[in-house]
Amino acid sequence: MYNGIMNVYKEAGFTSHDVVAKLRGICKQKKIGHTGTLDPDAVGVLPVCFGSGTKLCDMLTDWDKEYIAVLRLGVATDTQDLSGQVLFHADKETLSALTEERVRACVLDFIGDYEQIPPMYSALKVNGKKLYELARAGKEVERPPRTVHIRELEILEMNIPTVRFRAVCSKGTYIRTLCHDIGEKLGCGGAMEALTRSRVGIFRIENALRLSEIEKLRDEDKISDVIIPPDAVFGDCRGVTVMSAACRLLENGNKIPAAMFAARDLPRDKERLRMYDEAGRFYGIYEYHAGAGEARPVKMFLADK
Repeated sequence: MYNGIMNVYKEAGFTSHDVVAKLRGICKQKKIGHTGTLDPDAVGVLPVCFGSGTKLCDMLTDWDKEYIAVLRLGVATDTQDLSGQVLFHADKETLSALTEERVRACVLDFIGDYEQIPPMYSALKVNGKKLYELARAGKEVERPPRTVHIRELEILEMNIPTVRFRAVCSKGTYIRTLCHDIGEKLGCGGAMEALTRSRVGIFRIENALRLSEIEKLRDEDKISDVIIPPDAVFGDCRGVTVMSAACRLLENGNKIPAAMFAARDLPRDKERLRMYDEAGRFYGIYEYHAGAGEARPVKMFLADK
């Protein structure tokens, strides 16, 4: 069984669920999960977790994501992208009044926190029903706004009515909705024309593998070469080796007393640690509590066999 994370390139036309289903067939493994959906028409980075790595799924969704998007001004749709039903078209006079300076200022004004209303065509649930199911039934429900954070926003190319930009944003940000909101603020309407997810945390698009490439690696018995071990994603946590007497405690996910740390320098209070035994086996992420003189488990990653 494979244990870890694979950087997969999701191609257009596939849902994130489709990718996982195909990987189960390619890798002959059931325990696989993805770390956050991409719209079927979108492409790009989709980290996929295998075996014990599936414990990372809920943690990786919190990572910042980077997107390259194309915004089409002058049109609004029910899905907030160009695949939907057109609800509004701006007239020529409205579009001709748009200047690059005005559009640039509006786009960049979204940097930072802003209140975003999730789109009806999304997988969020209201009263147990997914919003897109309600939308397809012709129903619209009230969605409370959520605070999202746009860390970086850079215009890469502008040829009005299209604007190509790069955005780095927090969990829960809908780029479709960002495009819609930019169009609303400009008073001309806006919809997303194309979307590429270029990064999720440490996973970048230049290293992402297409399904056909993964099939080839399977045929060459090299899939293990592209599975990233779970501890590799916690590079910002210090690695700590414990004494052999602590292994039983680690195996059971118990607290580790400070006296069992092999290193002389004790961790800082609230410091998160990658815990290893003397053989280099990774057990999980712990947090040190100086007042209690112990490290407590945050997430365990013992490899499945």
